[in-house]
Amino acid sequence: MASKRCIVTGGCGFIGSALVRRLCREGRDVLVVDKLTYAGVKESLKEVDGLYDLLVADICDQSRMDRAFAEFRPDTVFHLAAESHVDRSIDGPGEFVRTNVVGTATLLQSALAWWRKNPAFVFQHISTDEVYGSLGAEGFFTEATPYSPHSPYSASKAASDHLVRAWHDTYGLPVRITNCSNNYGPYHFPEKLIPLVILNCLDGKPLPVYGKGANVRDWLYVEDHVSALCLVNEKGADGETYNVGGHNERTNLEVVQAICATLDELRPRAAGPYSDLITYVADRPGHDLRYAIDPSKLMDTLGWRPAESFDTGIRKTVRWYLDNDWWWRPIREQRYAGGRLGAKV
Repeated sequence: MASKRCIVTGGCGFIGSALVRRLCREGRDVLVVDKLTYAGVKESLKEVDGLYDLLVADICDQSRMDRAFAEFRPDTVFHLAAESHVDRSIDGPGEFVRTNVVGTATLLQSALAWWRKNPAFVFQHISTDEVYGSLGAEGFFTEATPYSPHSPYSASKAASDHLVRAWHDTYGLPVRITNCSNNYGPYHFPEKLIPLVILNCLDGKPLPVYGKGANVRDWLYVEDHVSALCLVNEKGADGETYNVGGHNERTNLEVVQAICATLDELRPRAAGPYSDLITYVADRPGHDLRYAIDPSKLMDTLGWRPAESFDTGIRKTVRWYLDNDWWWRPIREQRYAGGRLGAKV
């Protein structure tokens, strides 16, 4: 049965805000818990103003999390609060360990105390395919793939996954874990590849491609991811892990070229094709070659199917950024102008 009272940690972030918008539209009661760091953008919830409650708090604050559970009385926590950018984790790994590891452990303790008094409850943990490490040219990540993280970000998320499983195995806390491939779509903070390339195109800036652009990712439209999260919440089994992927593998260079081609059609550039702006830069340290998810378990057991292909999803995404500079322009001007991160080693 779908949860009615949901805490969403990181609900002002990219995936979190998409989930909150969905839950609010479905009439659920939602408490957003967000520290509102640089990537927490309250304006991402403008569509559902007045339909959710917001608690500005740090998930590492045990007493505040305990009170949030006691006062809101949730039947689900969707745990998305995390530091999430690999390049930033290279520059400052400590904050990733604090938020992703210590914060998850803190939240688990609050959830455990709440569940012991209110057993109709589930802790739903949202994670990443990066915990599995790097694939060769063939094969896919499954739920049984051993963990092999290679960046401070992926290591911190792997640790958080292990903690969630440990609280289930040791204490019996009902949990569900999802590991997703790379998300994209509206309201994506412009430090990530797809929004960065779109906005650099619009500003006439270079389009940085790491190495030769040969690294492969499996791309998942954010609304398809949210539909999977809601389905796991409604029909998933406690203690289970579900991989969520879009079957949309592309090299980074192919992604950049697709954005350029879409913008050439939707907003032609007087100076010539947007692909002229592509610039190759030194590769990221520890850059995994390929990620690809096998979502068969989610599809076969719960009936999930993605609605968007990469071609349809990227077109929707480019169109959204063209139509919504009210959201991204203040971010580019005040929070992040598009400079390279993660070059310090």
